Amino acid sequence: MAAKDKTYSSKNASSEKVILNEPALAYPTHLKIAFSFLKDSQSDSTSDLTPFEKMHVVREGVSKKDLEILKSKTNMDYTSLAKALSVTRATLINKKQGERFNPSLSERIVSLADLYSFGFEIFEDEALFNSWMQKPNKALGGEIPLEVIDNQFGREEVKNVIGRIAYGVYS
Repeated sequence: MAAKDKTYSSKNASSEKVILNEPALAYPTHLKIAFSFLKDSQSDSTSDLTPFEKMHVVREGVSKKDLEILKSKTNMDYTSLAKALSVTRATLINKKQGERFNPSLSERIVSLADLYSFGFEIFEDEALFNSWMQKPNKALGGEIPLEVIDNQFGREEVKNVIGRIAYGVYS
């Protein structure tokens, strides 16, 4: 896959247009598959999202349809998904198919999608990663990864463990 440049433009103090070309390779490779399940089928499912692009996804709101795709890919039921997102099960279920979640919940959904995308890439097998997420892990003090991802710090810690696995560190 050829790397695409990201182009940003702005104006400097003298009102001249400044264009910055930033290679896509500047972003972690796991972002190349991030949100493939949060994009419409017409869009490029392997494109990476920059933090700026994620910000727009969050502001726009993640749709119920996108959440359903995430739910399917992560092999979670509504109860475990609600726990991972720190919301009630009814909040997830009662939303209509085309409706979007608020920015706060959308941010947690995007963060969860990012975590799973990273795990899918490192494990190279969605079923294996989904299974790993449900088993106690010594690197997490014996806790189950799925049970600690209900907040930002837990998701970061699980991501760190996955990163150590990528480098062959006992985790």
